[in-house]
Amino acid sequence: MSSTAADVVRLLTVKGETLAVAESLTGGLVAAQLTAVPGASKAFRGSVTAYATELKRQLLGVDAALLAARGAVDAQVAAQMAAGVRKALGADWGIATTGVAGPEPQDGQPVGTVFVAVDGPPAAVSGSASGGKVEALRLNGDRAEIRMESVRSVLALLLEELAGEQTGNERAQDTEQNGGF
Repeated sequence: MSSTAADVVRLLTVKGETLAVAESLTGGLVAAQLTAVPGASKAFRGSVTAYATELKRQLLGVDAALLAARGAVDAQVAAQMAAGVRKALGADWGIATTGVAGPEPQDGQPVGTVFVAVDGPPAAVSGSASGGKVEALRLNGDRAEIRMESVRSVLALLLEELAGEQTGNERAQDTEQNGGF
C-alpha cells in the first residue's frame, strides 16, 4: 500500500465521494494499490482493465475514430477512459492509465510514453472547464518500473485534484478525524 493511495482513500471518504479506475498498461496495479488500503470499500467503486484497444471503445466509450487515428497511447484516449469509467461505474471521480511499458514501441510511441488522466465533477478539476485533466509522461526504466511509476503518477494527479478541491473547513474536519498531520 502506498501512502498516496491511503491519502486518496482518506480524502474521498471524508468528502463522501467515490472513485473508479480504468487501466491499460498498469493492468490492475492502480486498483490493487487502492484496495490495499483498509477502508477502501467506502470510496472505491471498481475498475476496468481494458488492455485490448477494442475494449477501450466497448467498455469505456472511447471514440472509435480517435482510436483508429491515433491508437490507444494518446492524451485524448486517456481522458475519455477516465470519463468513461467514471460514467460506467457511477463514480464521482475516474482515473485512467494508458501507455507503452515495453519492451517494444506501440502505436508509433516509444517505450516510456504514458498518459494518466483524472475526470471529476465539473469545475472540481483545476485548470479544466470540462472536469478532466491529463498528464503526459516520458518515463525511463524497465517494464516494471514504468508501470509502477504510472501508478504513482495517476494517484498523485488525483490526490492533487482532491486536495485542491477541499475547502478549509473540510481540511480542518479531516485533520481532526484522522489525528492531524
